[in-house]
Amino acid sequence: MVETLQDKGVVVTGAGGGIGAALARRFAAEGARVVVNDLDAAKAKAVADEVGGIAVPGDASLIVREAADALGGAVDVYCANAGLGSGGSEAAPEEVWAAAWDVNVMAHVRAAHALLPGWLERGSGRFVSTVSAAGLLTMIGAAPYSVTKHGAYAFAEWLSLTYRHRGIKVHAICPQGVRTDMLAATGSAGDLVLAPTAIEPDDVANALFAGMAEDRFLILPHPEVAAYYQARAATPDKWLAGMNHLQQKWEATER
Repeated sequence: MVETLQDKGVVVTGAGGGIGAALARRFAAEGARVVVNDLDAAKAKAVADEVGGIAVPGDASLIVREAADALGGAVDVYCANAGLGSGGSEAAPEEVWAAAWDVNVMAHVRAAHALLPGWLERGSGRFVSTVSAAGLLTMIGAAPYSVTKHGAYAFAEWLSLTYRHRGIKVHAICPQGVRTDMLAATGSAGDLVLAPTAIEPDDVANALFAGMAEDRFLILPHPEVAAYYQARAATPDKWLAGMNHLQQKWEATER
C-alpha cells in the first residue's frame, strides 16, 4: 500500500493540462504539496492556483533544483510527465528527432541525476515516468515519438532494477489514447488507432494511484495493452504483420 502523501513534496512536469494536470490534482487531493511545471507559465500558474500548489514554469530538464527549493528542499515524488508527440518517419528533420530525444528521454535522465543522490542518502524516493503504450509497442506515423518513448521506458526500467533495493520506487505509465491536446495533434493516425479507446486524463491518474498502492512498476491504464505486449514478445512476426496491416489501412485513408 502506498504510504501517505500528506505533506509530501511532489513535482509534476508538463502539468499545464492533460495528464500532468490530472496528476497534480490527484496528488494535491491526497494532501501533497505540489509543484506544477510547464513551459507555458500561464498554464502552470492556473493549475497551481487551482490545486493550491506552486508554479515553477520552464524547461522540465532544468527545474529540479528550483522545484526542490520551492518545496523546502525535498522532493519525495517526481513525475516526469512532459513529453513531445513528434510524428514523422525516418525522414523527419534531425532537429525533430533531437527535440524528441531531449524531452522524452534526457529530461528524465537529468531529473534522476539531480534527485538520486539525496534519495539514495535517505533511502526513499519515487520516480513516475509518463511513457506511453508506444514505448511498449509502437505508433504508426510517429517514428521519433515511438523510438524515444521506448527509450523512456528503458530508462525507467533501468532505474527500477538498479535502485529498488535502496528504497527507490519507479513507475512507468503506458496508456494508449488519452483525450488531451497531444491526442488531437496526432491527426488521422490517432483517429484510427487511439481515439476509439481513448480515456480521460483522470483515468490515468487513477491507474497510477492503484499501481502505487500495489507497488507495481508497469501501469497500464488500458489493460488490453498487456496482451498486445505479450503478443509482441511471443510472436513478433505475427505482431508486426498485424501492425503493418494497420499501417496499410492508415495509408489508404491518406490517399
